[in-house]
Amino acid sequence: MTPPAHASSRGVRRITLDAAGVPLSALLSEPAGGSARAVVVAVHGGGMNAGYFDCRAHPRQSLLTLGAGLGYTVLAVDRPGYRHSASRLPQGQDLPGQAVSLRAALRDFTSRHATGAGLFLLAHSYGGKVALTAAADPGLPHLLGLDISGCGHMYAVEPHELPTAQDDGGRLRRSWGPLRLYPPDTFRASGSIVEPVPALERAELARWPLVFRATAPRVRVPVRLTFAEHEAWWRHDDAALTDLAAHFTSAPRVSVDRQPEAGHNISLGWAARSYHLRVLAFLEDCLASRETTLTPHAAVRPLPSATVS
Repeated sequence: MTPPAHASSRGVRRITLDAAGVPLSALLSEPAGGSARAVVVAVHGGGMNAGYFDCRAHPRQSLLTLGAGLGYTVLAVDRPGYRHSASRLPQGQDLPGQAVSLRAALRDFTSRHATGAGLFLLAHSYGGKVALTAAADPGLPHLLGLDISGCGHMYAVEPHELPTAQDDGGRLRRSWGPLRLYPPDTFRASGSIVEPVPALERAELARWPLVFRATAPRVRVPVRLTFAEHEAWWRHDDAALTDLAAHFTSAPRVSVDRQPEAGHNISLGWAARSYHLRVLAFLEDCLASRETTLTPHAAVRPLPSATVS
């Protein structure tokens, strides 16, 4: 059953992408009056849909309106098994299948839309697993970088505490953290964002630490990982984060950040705008690095020495 339609922000429209025969719904926001500098592809986590990146509990939360206002196209994709594809894929898809579908959907998007300098993946929680898996193999055109929140490589819970069955109170507490971190209307506004986690996603959660170790070394673009101050699903102590970053042996740059005053669902909290701006700042770094690499080095004549009298 398709969940209620999410009331999108002004300037955000719904589109459908062809993922090699599987229709994936998505939210799209484009800059007004000009071509996009790049495309931010937002990939949601488990139990939510693309509306996670366009929550309207507070007018400053939406990544889609913020990104478009700064000159980027923002494309938030409903992963396989969510919204439009839920009836077609009632069990969802496993992780490799979702990565294949995401790459196919983005090939469809880039065949019909200008992408500026390229694609930049922003992903949350389980979406981070999909984004990493998609980025590790060929097939993503002009990938600029990867920014992931709420996804590590060492669980902070025991295997039996993972959400392998549909919801319980412990999962809710770990996913949200202290309620003071969210605007008052968050839980009312997010009613159309929350969805059941497809069975194939739940079934493979425990395997991620092993999958990560085989996946991270194959990622060849800059990577940034963010952990909320009140993140409860993943270990994010200094030793764990050092080990996490060390696995990205082929990435030209890896940074790990902490987001203060935030729970696991960063993009729904008061910290959403701060976090999104940090993401876009990292994208700016990726663009600057790309320009430095592509621009021929011209002879630079030094400035005359200053004379002090």
